[in-house]
Amino acid sequence: MKKAPPKNAPIEWRAWRQFLALAETLHFGRAAERLHMTQPPLTMAIQQLEERLGVALFDRTRRSVELTAAGAALVEPVRQLLRQAERLPDLARAVGQGSIGHLRLGFVSTIGFGPLPQWLRVFRQEHPSVRVTLRESTTDVQLQALEEGEMDAGFVLHAPGMPPDGLPNLTVRSEPMVLALPQTHPLVRARLTRKTLLNQPLVIFPREIAPSLYDSLLAYYHQHGASPAITQEAIQMQTIVNLVSAGLGVAWVPEVVTQLKRPGVVYRGLPPALAADGPRCETSLVWRHDASAVVRRFVEFIRNDL
Repeated sequence: MKKAPPKNAPIEWRAWRQFLALAETLHFGRAAERLHMTQPPLTMAIQQLEERLGVALFDRTRRSVELTAAGAALVEPVRQLLRQAERLPDLARAVGQGSIGHLRLGFVSTIGFGPLPQWLRVFRQEHPSVRVTLRESTTDVQLQALEEGEMDAGFVLHAPGMPPDGLPNLTVRSEPMVLALPQTHPLVRARLTRKTLLNQPLVIFPREIAPSLYDSLLAYYHQHGASPAITQEAIQMQTIVNLVSAGLGVAWVPEVVTQLKRPGVVYRGLPPALAADGPRCETSLVWRHDASAVVRRFVEFIRNDL
């Protein structure tokens, strides 16, 4: 005779299936037939289950089997439990394929003016079971969050060809930088020359938030024998544009920022004669080496849309 498991051992799924079969048929013979087993082992299994629970689940007579109050109370919870158990393999496969899960995504503000809203809209439509948590933050904050496991992937801003070291990456946008000028600035209407634009007071982001881009901008000045006259620093591009509108200086911003229509600000791209070696920037999607299936699916989604 098979030894009954200890009372404190977990109850196996099989025992609950046997209980439910008997609860739904109220007949040991028909329940055993449904379970593809003989009646005596089923009778013993139900007895062991009742002993484990310390309560009778069925009232038995020679002619009938009826649920006790305890048994009746268990029918629906057990039915739901077994339904959930049946879905577990599909759930595991879905998680493994990245169609279910959680994506913690960081992004710099500039990509929000570009394709990010459309990407998110389509990705959510195609993957409704993936929960996307967004966090707008600068490149340095994203890299720290990625390192500490608080973020899964992020869109970061950097100099051309210089994505952050040590992380898988995918360049999603490359664009020139343009000048944001106060509306009353003489350069709004005057011919742009390298000498005049490099001698303007400059509003710029701090180096620590995007070192490679900051260094490339300064290198552009030094390459042409100038040093930027930095009058103010600000973290967000929107704030930089606002400071320009206040007349604190001019600013280099990614071309996509021209979609930010701020009263008192005019954007000007470099003329063809100056554009060849003008400042540029790139945006890349970066992610952790131990990326989940959801992250890998998102990366492939972005890659396929480029």
